[in-house]
Amino acid sequence: MATVMAATAAERAVLEEEFRWLLNDEVHAVLRQLQDILKEASLRFTLPGSGTEGPTKQENFVLGSCGTDQVKGVLTLQGDLLSQADVNLKMPRNNQLLHFAFREDKQWKLQQIQDARNHVSQAIYLLANRDESYQFRTGAEVLKLMDAVMLQLTRARNRLTTPATLTLPEIAASGLTRMFAPTLPSDLLVNVYINLNKLCLTVYQLHALQPNSTKNFRPAGGAVLHSPGAMFEWGTQRLEVSHVHKVESVIPWLNDALVFFTVSLQLCQQLKDKISVFSSYWSCRPF
Repeated sequence: MATVMAATAAERAVLEEEFRWLLNDEVHAVLRQLQDILKEASLRFTLPGSGTEGPTKQENFVLGSCGTDQVKGVLTLQGDLLSQADVNLKMPRNNQLLHFAFREDKQWKLQQIQDARNHVSQAIYLLANRDESYQFRTGAEVLKLMDAVMLQLTRARNRLTTPATLTLPEIAASGLTRMFAPTLPSDLLVNVYINLNKLCLTVYQLHALQPNSTKNFRPAGGAVLHSPGAMFEWGTQRLEVSHVHKVESVIPWLNDALVFFTVSLQLCQQLKDKISVFSSYWSCRPF
């Protein structure tokens, strides 16, 4: 019995030493690695010009789709601002070509990019508050930090991968519709959003439903992309989507950011798993 107890005590001493090394050394090594990765991710969102304090660089993205050539255009992105838009639309019925662009005094903020950047900054802030001089005393403390960082990274990723679901009246009421010159025709709606690593532009063509229409009017709910046949009320009119045109362009630095988010989340989870190995022994025991 004494031999068994001695062996158990020795095993616990080894576990205690390993866990102390994990808290004092490996945790901080992982935190440094996370900070380096997330700083790289943060730089992707800033894209400074020639000087670090200069204006954010403008990037032009040519819009296209393998399924249609009805819509062509170029969107100019400056950080989280859509600073210019130049769009050509070929009307399906008569092949009439419409051209519309942003008014010179207008810019459109892409809230998804701003929100994602803010969540990355918050994750970096959480990590920076636990620098090399900070001594973790329990595994639970590390798990709490990892959960907080992972929450911010998950929110950042979700803002890019999950565009807002909007109703057609919400799109119609959006300020984006009023930013173009010449003014958009009343039978057109436009929406711009981020989906994963792509900048997407959707143009909806509408037609009015006559008061004596036999169609069963059912207002459409919220959606990222509405389909032909979707109906809604706007003012005194009942309208139906007749055609939908979606074009997009890949933003390379958003792809980089999403990769950084994935790698960082994996590092956080791996550290949590290592801490959890000791949780039954040491997660609540201070050193």
